[in-house]
Amino acid sequence: MIYIKAAKEDGKALEELRLAYLNEDYGTLSEDTTERIKSQLTGYFQAHLNKDLYAYIAKSNDEAVASVFLFISEKPANPSFITGKTGTILNVYTNPNYRRQGIAKKLMKMAIADAKELDLSYLELQATKDGAPLYRSIGFETKVSHYEPMRLNLLE
Repeated sequence: MIYIKAAKEDGKALEELRLAYLNEDYGTLSEDTTERIKSQLTGYFQAHLNKDLYAYIAKSNDEAVASVFLFISEKPANPSFITGKTGTILNVYTNPNYRRQGIAKKLMKMAIADAKELDLSYLELQATKDGAPLYRSIGFETKVSHYEPMRLNLLE
């Protein structure tokens, strides 16, 4: 297994890993939804990779089989994020044939090391029930807040 930080030439592999993750997380996506996502991803990876998005890939025989994405946000500092920079972990995905081999854990540790180098105040993620034990094993804790999470969907 080879573990790398993705470069722009890995865009196609990142696109495939993202779609595999989304199909598993949301159920099989419609052809229209898949095409809309694909059309956004190509330009997105070219514009953001290794700027405010870092991606880590595990490859077996030149096939990308797992990924972890680290998205960086910068905002005015406060006591919760004193550097003003925070990270969100996304798209933690391993091909079903390669699960339970420590691949995602290795990729997560690569992302965490880079997050420290980039002086991020913290990392956050949304854990599935299957993924939560992995994240706890490397130090993530369930977030308790006195704020109520809210969202306004602008596309409906």
